[in-house]
Amino acid sequence: VGSQGTWRVNYRLGDDLVIRLPRVPDTGGLGRILEEGVLPRLAPLLPVEVPELVGLGQPAAGYPSSWGVLRWIDGDVPVEGELAEPDLLAGDLAEFLRALWNVDLPGEPSPGGQPLSTRHGFTLRTIQNVHGLIDTGTAAKIWDEALELPAWDRPDVWIHADLMAGNLITRNGRLAAVIDFDAAGPGDPSGDLIVAWMLLPASVRPAFRRASGVDDATWLRGRARALSLAMGHLDYYRDDLNPVMYDNADYTIREVLNDYYSAGER
Repeated sequence: VGSQGTWRVNYRLGDDLVIRLPRVPDTGGLGRILEEGVLPRLAPLLPVEVPELVGLGQPAAGYPSSWGVLRWIDGDVPVEGELAEPDLLAGDLAEFLRALWNVDLPGEPSPGGQPLSTRHGFTLRTIQNVHGLIDTGTAAKIWDEALELPAWDRPDVWIHADLMAGNLITRNGRLAAVIDFDAAGPGDPSGDLIVAWMLLPASVRPAFRRASGVDDATWLRGRARALSLAMGHLDYYRDDLNPVMYDNADYTIREVLNDYYSAGER
């Protein structure tokens, strides 16, 4: 499969299956959500398709991780700046999030739903590393102001925690599936709002926010998470390791900064 993630690689197996392999030994194998059978319990509660595991391989013969065979989900990976139906896709994403956030299942906490403060050291290092590539002064302001916002103080909700373009499948511009639930679990819903800046254009962002029903503090924590993640990708992939991820990081940072400027927060 042409577009790959940071921790997993996928290979087609005939027309209907895909092999999913960890590419780094210490990343926890295939992922606990798939391996522990959580996704079949989530699937009927969500409005779009999710991955279906049909076979689980165990570490052996020099390969140190578990791996899986999944059903292939046909469709397209959306590309930032090239959405066919951005308003409809924004509504679909909000519908998916409302359903996911209302899931009532036990689960391990999501690392992507932890308080912003857990990313503070990483974000400061990354701001230093991308100095000269972006407006790091404004990036630092956005991050610092987000840290001063009220933290999530309600019961954690189920979140995907990696809702970027590469983990979405569309058909005819509409959301058809969400994949890669490796980081999913209970947490702060702002962890799922990254998609607003990592994929959606500014023109549909207000409608997406209204449809998702989040408060001001949660929305701005989501913006800060998107910025932190994108700066990390810009730094990590700057040597052409993954042009798709690098371009998405560049897009995301520009969207976050323009959002900040247009709101008069500068």
